[in-house]
Amino acid sequence: MMKNLLAGFVIFHVIVCSAGCDASKRAGGPASAAIDTVTANTGIDTVTTSKSSSVKIEPRGTSDFDKQAHRGGRGLMPENTIRAMINAINLDVTTLEMDAVITSDRKVILSHDQYFNSETTTPEDGSIITKQNQDSFSIYKMTYEKTKTFDVGLKPYPAFPKQVKVKAIKPLLSDVIDSVEAYTAAKNKKPVFYNIETKSRPSGDNKLHPAPEEYVELIMSVINQKHIRPRTIIQSFDFRTLQVMHKKYADVALAALIENTRSLDDNIKDLGFTPTIYSPHFRLVTKELVEQCHRLNMKIIPWTVNDKEKINSLKEWGVDGIISDYPDLFN
Repeated sequence: MMKNLLAGFVIFHVIVCSAGCDASKRAGGPASAAIDTVTANTGIDTVTTSKSSSVKIEPRGTSDFDKQAHRGGRGLMPENTIRAMINAINLDVTTLEMDAVITSDRKVILSHDQYFNSETTTPEDGSIITKQNQDSFSIYKMTYEKTKTFDVGLKPYPAFPKQVKVKAIKPLLSDVIDSVEAYTAAKNKKPVFYNIETKSRPSGDNKLHPAPEEYVELIMSVINQKHIRPRTIIQSFDFRTLQVMHKKYADVALAALIENTRSLDDNIKDLGFTPTIYSPHFRLVTKELVEQCHRLNMKIIPWTVNDKEKINSLKEWGVDGIISDYPDLFN
């Protein structure tokens, strides 16, 4: 699926952050072996090329199957990190799925949670994060510089035993985009899509995250600055952010994340418009639901499918893509 768009050999290297970021040796194992020369560090492993290239973006055809790496493929690499995204690219995914949250100084960084999770975090100062106190480590109350003092790649994660352990931080969305764009160009790979989730809910407005309008503007500011708008999908369980996007950025693809058992018609009615993508939990998917989505000219891309047999059965039903923690299952 991934057809080369660039010709010639491009030399690339890795810029390692200077302050407080000591490069470590690359971890071994099947997942890390595919990463080539990307150096393990606390996350600011921004890949750059030695020369710039102009890449013409070709839209995907409707027959293309969208292979999405959930949080960059957290079954293989630490979630929502640059290392994970680079690894997913080497596995020829179509789309990098990720989560975006906001710091106190209004930086957009990658994180599934609005706080530092006890299961994945090792604080630099030796403090202990537990299930009981993790809410007090709110990212929205920290500056970006403060977030860099928390490692999110070294702690063993029993739920994902194949995950390679490397030093990593929660990176800026802008650094992720820079690294991905440079790496795909350097490796002569087709540019990928970015599926970015807003992590909001009404009760968290101005406490755990900005209100929807500001949240959307902060993310779109990065997207526009990096010129990836035609390859961006904004997804959310919070329909408010999708409604703001639909009103202000109608050209950007939107995905409605669904985990409730209500009907397709009811969910679309609540949203107020027909999104580009309907994205339910995979256990909610039926052949009939796939057909209903296609009649509305919507793609259906379920999450999070980590079983090869289930991936194949969903493909037989006609889903347009799959979001998986294990992007190696697509191959």
